[in-house]
Amino acid sequence: MRVNLTVNGRPMTADDVWEGESLLYVLRERLGLPGAKNACEQGECGSCTVYLDGAPVCACLVAAGQAEGREVVTVEGLATSGGELDGGLDSGLNEVQRAFVDAGAVQCGFCTPGLVVQAHALLADADGVPPDADIREALAGNLCRCTGYEKILDAVRLAAARRSAAAHGFRS
Repeated sequence: MRVNLTVNGRPMTADDVWEGESLLYVLRERLGLPGAKNACEQGECGSCTVYLDGAPVCACLVAAGQAEGREVVTVEGLATSGGELDGGLDSGLNEVQRAFVDAGAVQCGFCTPGLVVQAHALLADADGVPPDADIREALAGNLCRCTGYEKILDAVRLAAARRSAAAHGFRS
């Protein structure tokens, strides 16, 4: 079957999709967007988190056909304009992505895309810096196997503080 969807603001088509294929597989293997990671394939780890019509979902649990005509935003789509981490050139990263880098929250990087998308969703509705309990709850479905979560929490707090400062006209 053919699946037509909008990914990161661009109309895209995936051809020869079989019925049981996941949105994650389509994004990574058919559309060349490797940001969402394939880890558990059971919706338990959060490494494949993307936005589907504005809500964070585990792409491994969404059948590709369910994405027909819908809007998907991946971690790549959160970047503002082609920013790159190589050589420290991160001007295209959004505030959550930049905070993860600045706070040292990126270890092996496998869980990072899902954590960034989920943190982005939390902060989209937050006013100021959310309490740690809210951050922990929002990220509860995302597993990191490399480290404790303190630097990840630091990154979310930093992104929230920067977002709040920008909203009030301050530079951080």
